[in-house]
Amino acid sequence: MELTYTLCELPEIAGKVLKSSPTKTLLFYGEMGVGKTTLIKEIAKELGVKDVLNSPTFSIVNEYLLEEDKLFHFDFYRLETEEEAMDIGVEDYFESGHWNFIEWPEKIPHLLPEANTRIQLTKNQNGSRTINILPVN
Repeated sequence: MELTYTLCELPEIAGKVLKSSPTKTLLFYGEMGVGKTTLIKEIAKELGVKDVLNSPTFSIVNEYLLEEDKLFHFDFYRLETEEEAMDIGVEDYFESGHWNFIEWPEKIPHLLPEANTRIQLTKNQNGSRTINILPVN
């Protein structure tokens, strides 16, 4: 599914992402500054996250409680090797059955769960964004 949107349409887009994803693992691809974290914040709000969501650039992973679930938000931008992800126990998070939102998944290609939804973001010249949602399972 491909959609083009502006920032004021984010709540609607977040709902569409959730409805179109058959998995709880979402992989966010796109260049720096394209709006991955902004989209993740809106999707988290749709899921019921009440806390302020921040990018886990330095902590690698942030955990948020939902009413009956959890959300793990990863940012692998700073990783140099997949072993660094292994050191934080990434496979335990991925196998937990909870939501996993992953920024910079291309840093850990061999560790990603097979069942996932790929979210590709691009910034358009007019400031809008285009999102491609590609479920893989």
